[in-house]
Amino acid sequence: MIIGARGFGREVYNLFLECKRAGLDIECKGFLDSQTDALKNYENYPSIISSVEDYECQPDDVFVCALGDVTYKKQYVNYMKEKGAQFISLIHPDTKISMNTTIGEGCIIREASSISCDVKVGDFVTIMSYTVIGHDASIGDWSHIGSHCFMGGFSKIKESVTMHPGARLLPHKTVEEGAVIGAGSVVLNRVKKHTTVFGVPAKRIEF
Repeated sequence: MIIGARGFGREVYNLFLECKRAGLDIECKGFLDSQTDALKNYENYPSIISSVEDYECQPDDVFVCALGDVTYKKQYVNYMKEKGAQFISLIHPDTKISMNTTIGEGCIIREASSISCDVKVGDFVTIMSYTVIGHDASIGDWSHIGSHCFMGGFSKIKESVTMHPGARLLPHKTVEEGAVIGAGSVVLNRVKKHTTVFGVPAKRIEF
């Protein structure tokens, strides 16, 4: 079951198909989404079965959360866990994962990503396509890393961080909880929690 049938949900369904072609032995029952017409005009996708709120978990169900916003992802995962939901990770078969790297529960890792040795990836982390994670890096629970991002060796992002596409985190640098790194930014210094930085070099911005 895929939580979310919008754009990211459709991408995750295609990731599921790639994993299935590589030998993943499960079927996709469908989507959970409150917007019942989210798949209107889109062909070849399984149906929206229910909203998250109305769905009752079945004994053989496993779930993937396809919500890009880290706040909503955490909210809906925890809501489903209270109902007894079990979550799995979907990792594209051509992802390169080196030795001693650990990947937590409920992660989504897209194609052509490279995760080096001795990396720790937390629970419910999303890593989009063509992203490179250097040795000894760590990624906190719930974080979302966009396409074409880079994390240098020994770099660290904490819980619920968002890195937008093309962002670069230099070696040994840390991004604190809940921070946002703008697209194409280069992080040269520690990013404080719940701040947004943007630019080259990345600097704090206000909205």
